[in-house]
Amino acid sequence: MDTTLAIPDLADATELACDVLVIGGGTAGTMAALTAAGRGANVLLLEKAHVRHSGALAMGMDGVNNAIIPGRAEPDDYVAEITRANDGVVDQSTVRQTATRGFDMVKRLESYGVKFEKDEHGEYAVRQVHRSGSYVLPMPEGKDVKKVLYRQLRRREMRERIRIENRVMPVRVLTSDGRAVGAAGFNTRTGEFVVVRAGAVILATGPCGRLGLPASGYLYGTYENPTNAGDGYAMAYHAGAALTGIECFQINPLIKDYNGPACAYVANPFGGYQVNRHGERFVESDYWSGQMMAEFAAELASDRAPVYLKLSHLPEETIGAVESILHTTERPTRGTFHEGRGHDYRTHDIEMHISEIGLCGGHSASGVRVDAHARTTVPRLYAAGDLACVPHNYMIGAFVFGDLAGEDASQFPCFEGELPADQLAAAHELIYRPLRNPDGPPQPQVEYKLRRFVNDYVAPPKTGAKLSLAVEAFERMRVEIEGMGARTPHELMRCAEVSFIRDCAEMAARSSLARTESRWGLYHERLDHPEQDDASWLHHLDLRKSPSGAMEFTARPVEPYVVPVPEFTPVAGPERALGEAVLVPVATAGRRETAPAARGAGVISAGLDVSASVTAEPSDAARPGHPGTETAQDPVVVSAPSASLLRLLALAEESPDLEALRPYLADPDPAVRTAAVTALGETVPSGAGPVLADRLRDGAPQVRAAAAAALRELVEVLPAEAELGTALREALGVRDPAVRTAALEVLRALRLAEAPVYAAALADADLEVRIHAVRGLVAVDAVEELAAAAADPAREVRVAVARGIAAVHAPVPEPLGPLLADPDPLVRGAALAALAATGCPPAYAERAATALSDPAWQARAGAAAALKAAAPAEAVPALAKALADPNADVRKAAVLSLLAHRAHPDAQSALATATRDPDADVRAYAARAAG
Repeated sequence: MDTTLAIPDLADATELACDVLVIGGGTAGTMAALTAAGRGANVLLLEKAHVRHSGALAMGMDGVNNAIIPGRAEPDDYVAEITRANDGVVDQSTVRQTATRGFDMVKRLESYGVKFEKDEHGEYAVRQVHRSGSYVLPMPEGKDVKKVLYRQLRRREMRERIRIENRVMPVRVLTSDGRAVGAAGFNTRTGEFVVVRAGAVILATGPCGRLGLPASGYLYGTYENPTNAGDGYAMAYHAGAALTGIECFQINPLIKDYNGPACAYVANPFGGYQVNRHGERFVESDYWSGQMMAEFAAELASDRAPVYLKLSHLPEETIGAVESILHTTERPTRGTFHEGRGHDYRTHDIEMHISEIGLCGGHSASGVRVDAHARTTVPRLYAAGDLACVPHNYMIGAFVFGDLAGEDASQFPCFEGELPADQLAAAHELIYRPLRNPDGPPQPQVEYKLRRFVNDYVAPPKTGAKLSLAVEAFERMRVEIEGMGARTPHELMRCAEVSFIRDCAEMAARSSLARTESRWGLYHERLDHPEQDDASWLHHLDLRKSPSGAMEFTARPVEPYVVPVPEFTPVAGPERALGEAVLVPVATAGRRETAPAARGAGVISAGLDVSASVTAEPSDAARPGHPGTETAQDPVVVSAPSASLLRLLALAEESPDLEALRPYLADPDPAVRTAAVTALGETVPSGAGPVLADRLRDGAPQVRAAAAAALRELVEVLPAEAELGTALREALGVRDPAVRTAALEVLRALRLAEAPVYAAALADADLEVRIHAVRGLVAVDAVEELAAAAADPAREVRVAVARGIAAVHAPVPEPLGPLLADPDPLVRGAALAALAATGCPPAYAERAATALSDPAWQARAGAAAALKAAAPAEAVPALAKALADPNADVRKAAVLSLLAHRAHPDAQSALATATRDPDADVRAYAARAAG
């Protein structure tokens, strides 16, 4: 675009009004909008992208990290764990909100159609990833979470209360008399200036993921969603709100050279784990924390590096299950990345590294200070999601605090007073100043330089000198940022984001300077203050913008705990004003001995000549082919969609009922029928279930696939009606195995079939169908039919049978007999492990003890697990010998079983020996015997 956008006049602003303004249409923002509207408020939801595809959930989520499911975990245990993970600096009242409200939120999301993994009996399939707590709840259809939320926003009753403005980017929260009254921003497509007046403002803009520069050098190749540039941090700061814990950075393990997590949360429950190049587990921490990342960084810096996520030891069917999750949800390009390197989980373990730094309240503890109702320190201003400082809050916590914010904010009617003219003028200048200098340095070049300074001086390990250099660099860059050039609304958006990143970078550097201790492992490792100082620093470090514009700090004592944690004893007391962070002298190396020489008159002061300062340090972002530059590509020619399809797509936005969709479901064009099925799955009118099941018998494979996907996604919201059951049973005769699998899955989940239906499916030629038949038999406790499947030719089915026998409501060991002698070691291992649930009477305990000498480690591990249920006299001697097994997983299984027999003296002695095991998991679990 050669023509520069004209700067709109401030007086020509588009003004919008609402009771509740929600900024950000991701996880927390959509929930805040739904709750506020549900309580009668008129809501305006602003999103700088498009709500349907925005936020960290845009590509889905593979699981919940912190599901506190009754019977599987206790809220107080979770609060205590997060307190330890955050080294004691926690407002437990906020964490406890997630702990106590999280399960209700899971149920609410389920009512919307979000699908969480359940076992054959409909119970939540919670997994244990770390050594303490079972909180991980997989989401098999997690890629559809955002679609489900958008469907709720577009329901008729919600559309009457919620106005969505996509492509509108706020840059400042407006305040009057010390309270939030609206926001100012612009349309990122048209460039128009937009002003909003509101009764309350909810910030839900996510973390500052675009802070540090990735090792790849790509500006947008970040671990976090790169559109999360710290917008809300900057807006909250300039509105006068307190931010806290900013020095506690977010750093994550990730796949080397790939901007995505290695996903231990997915892989670990399947048997994957982190190892060094010798294949040794090295992580000592019991939970996700900065200390765990410090252990990770230390291993990377040692001669035991590289570090890997180990999967190559797993059987084909397990790796296939892991791939089906990792390659379709959250980072779908992962499979392409591995393929490009010629790597495969079957032959290559996944090399891991650590990410760039970022700020994130929900995955670390750096965010806007909020109370237990998501209120910030500015009245009527709220923060939720990864922006809010609720440590390790994750996705469920984001939903919970979005709900809390929407509930509290809904009480305030729209602000009727005069909006502050000075704040509007300042926001207008911030947005449009790049248009006055269209040929100025481009955003990618300036941003690259800014974030390179973050890596050089702010990333841990930290020192006062480096942090002081960072502050000086960020101050200089104010002028360079003011000199950036832009011509289009999109470029204006990117320039505004650079200003947010600079604000966050300064906050990170000054906060790290102010906290003169080390805490949170790698997140805040100060080489010049290496010790953790609870006496002085068991405090929150709050920062605010002072009336003079300076960044000032306060040490706020941690409130006495609601849930006692013996390792920490917070002492309530007054806040301690710290003022501005003190910089370390860095102008000279050592003490200045002589006066500096006078500068020549022709020397330009550093930072004043913007074009010279940027040109002097060219970045890769300005080079051809680097992100930030555009190259011409051949146009892609596509055929025009049919008129019926266009009409259908327009109709889908209006939440049509079933009768309106019927003509399209019968359209002769498969593309139209597919789109109609998709629309039916998104709008879910009454009667949708039987119609979707009927489409499973469509002649076109793409229609059948869409119907199967919709039924799986909606299984938690569809009523279990007889007509649906009939249609699903009829679909079991379709030749397409994917249809038969989906039909069995939905029949089981909705309890619409009995044992004969599943037993008949055991004769199916397709492996997946037979596995789902086994799961159906488990759901109805059909042990006799289940045992008959022990002769199935596929080991995957026999493994499922072994596990199923252990999962029925009244398990007994006898049906496991043939499987214990199975020729396949994976089947033997599964059958032996099942004895831990069925009981392991003497005859079976003897077989388990003998199996500890099996050539296959999987069978030996299963045998060790079985002895957990045997009598101590039979189990302990055999388990003690198993502690010398060459395989770490066998030794780990032996330790876990010995813990069940810890009252036996010989078990105590054996566990004491295991505390010196070379494997970190074995050592850690053995140490629990002393607890």
